[in-house]
Amino acid sequence: MQQFIDSYDFTGKKAIVRVDFNVPLNENFEITDDTRIRRAMPTLKKVLEKGGSLIIMSHLGRPKKVDPKFSLKHIVGRVSECLGVPVQFAEDCMKADEQAAALKPGEALLLENLRYYAEEEGKPRGLAEDATDEEKKAAKKAVKESQKEFVKKLASYADCYINDAFGTAHRAHGSTALIAEYFPNDKMFGYLMEGEIKAIDNVLKNAQRPFTAIIGGSKVSSKLAVLKNLVGKVDNLIIGGGMGFTFVKAQGGKIGDSLHEDDLMPDALEILKEAKAKGVNISLSVATKAGREFSNDTESKVFDIFNIPDGWEGMDASPESLEIWKKIILSSKTILWNGPVGVFEFPNFATGTLQIAEDLAEATANGAYTLVGGGDSVAAVTQMGYADKVSYVSTGGGAMLEAIEGKVLPGIAAIQD
Repeated sequence: MQQFIDSYDFTGKKAIVRVDFNVPLNENFEITDDTRIRRAMPTLKKVLEKGGSLIIMSHLGRPKKVDPKFSLKHIVGRVSECLGVPVQFAEDCMKADEQAAALKPGEALLLENLRYYAEEEGKPRGLAEDATDEEKKAAKKAVKESQKEFVKKLASYADCYINDAFGTAHRAHGSTALIAEYFPNDKMFGYLMEGEIKAIDNVLKNAQRPFTAIIGGSKVSSKLAVLKNLVGKVDNLIIGGGMGFTFVKAQGGKIGDSLHEDDLMPDALEILKEAKAKGVNISLSVATKAGREFSNDTESKVFDIFNIPDGWEGMDASPESLEIWKKIILSSKTILWNGPVGVFEFPNFATGTLQIAEDLAEATANGAYTLVGGGDSVAAVTQMGYADKVSYVSTGGGAMLEAIEGKVLPGIAAIQD
């Protein structure tokens, strides 16, 4: 039975909370962006305010073994600062019994990186390259068996479980999905997860029309399922970035040296055909700002999207394309944006992506519901100071993409079951 954090009585209880503190660190192990830590604070503070104690768990990076550079000890100071209480640290997430048992109401404990253990992801490690299929199968079975004990141990520290890690909700890992079954009547979403679920429902289930999706990025292959699912839901589908050139070439266009995927041209044509049948307006760039080579300072020139000469590579949306897209965006009531529409990492080719961010802020001010997700899209709205000028900025790129594909996310299903 799912509980809700606002109505749950935490008095005298220990809450084990799965957060996503997978924050970027520099070479001196200093946090360069603490957004994920700050976004988890409302949930963590609520537990303490209502008389509970906290056991916080997270992963950091993708360690294949115990590695000091992936230790969560590097972030203890910042977590303590944000939470407003000194946060204790358990140097091994599997040996925190005494520290967890000793926690008093108002106190907090951060467990060491869950991914130091293969059981968190449930995947075997250290297999020889020439391992046989039988050896691989046996190793996988062994990890799955030990994963049960791993999860049981984590669950033993607490009286209730909160999942507030949307960024890992699409993974059926020990701490994100399996642990919930140990708390049949005491499991719940944190505020961040609730916000993410509501935001996705707002665009996929409750969208006001016209509904526009802006999908960018470099490859069609990474977002093919997203595009296919959205064609049946949106009124307008803006396709930008590198993936747009596969659609152009599929229709007979000359794209020069632009990024594309020949094997996905039939899929692109199928999406165009389905969109036409359903009355969905697909909007590609009409022209592109192209470069001679893949660098910020390369010579650049604008070409018609269907006539890019050899030796030139499309790298950003043209001003004319952006004007068309702006009209679509500003006439929409619901807008979803995932992925840049140009080579955002190069300032000279970031204009299109930054313009989309500005347009979304204007649309939001006019009353539209706007959801932004995906690394570069989030970076764009944040960099321009527009993060608080759109309706919602998602913390989970991969998780949001899978939700848009129409998949059931394990971390969400485990709480709702």
